[in-house]
Amino acid sequence: MSDAARSGKGPVAYRALAEQLREGILGKTFPGGRLPTEAELARTHELSRQTVRRAMQELVASGMVYRVPGRGTFVADEAGRYIRQFGSVEDLMALSLDTELDVVRPLRRGVDVAAAGRLRLDSDVVWTVVFRRLYDELPFCLTTVHLPPDVGRLLDGLPQVSEPGMRSRVTVIGLLDTRLDSPIADAEQSITVSPASPLAVEQLGCAPQQPLLRIERTYADTDAKPVELALSEFLPEHYSYRVRLRRSLPG
Repeated sequence: MSDAARSGKGPVAYRALAEQLREGILGKTFPGGRLPTEAELARTHELSRQTVRRAMQELVASGMVYRVPGRGTFVADEAGRYIRQFGSVEDLMALSLDTELDVVRPLRRGVDVAAAGRLRLDSDVVWTVVFRRLYDELPFCLTTVHLPPDVGRLLDGLPQVSEPGMRSRVTVIGLLDTRLDSPIADAEQSITVSPASPLAVEQLGCAPQQPLLRIERTYADTDAKPVELALSEFLPEHYSYRVRLRRSLPG
């Protein structure tokens, strides 16, 4: 663990510990599926109890572990899948923490009538990049991203999206957020199930016509201008999607 993580302060420490525990869970290194106690983790990693508790809370929220009062924390049955809970744009950007982007088709300018319409463009020209997302070397998602011309030019030439086979721990919205005049503020999404596309069959190794989870997201900036359309196909056996819903109570 890095010196910054060992300091036990800030987001670096708890995220580093959470990632180390994830790797241990996937590697089946915890006998009986039971994780060490918070006190044991704090002592072993030289971290504060508060930092350890925050790391454990992230694992619980992601569905990788569950707690039994008086007994301890245990690995969930579905922990072999990639699971992340989404409730904000920041959660989507955080995919860069524990997954990799692998460029399949580099960013290029072209014509796509449907994508241009979804982005509310005056012309049919868009910039498009296709990539896989991998977790622990396992591809679980194929994504096609379409960008308006003025937005696509902001990423033109960046190796993370322009070199075939390039791998990096980035998200396209993360790359854009530091370059746009107005930051990304909103994401609208739809979730369906559809047969695997030919490219998904090739890149994800699934069977032809296998039902895949399809998630379409349109991102907009603070001026309500669409800046990205992302179309993703997920392998259901390697991916679980969770959203936390809260009820608004009076008073």
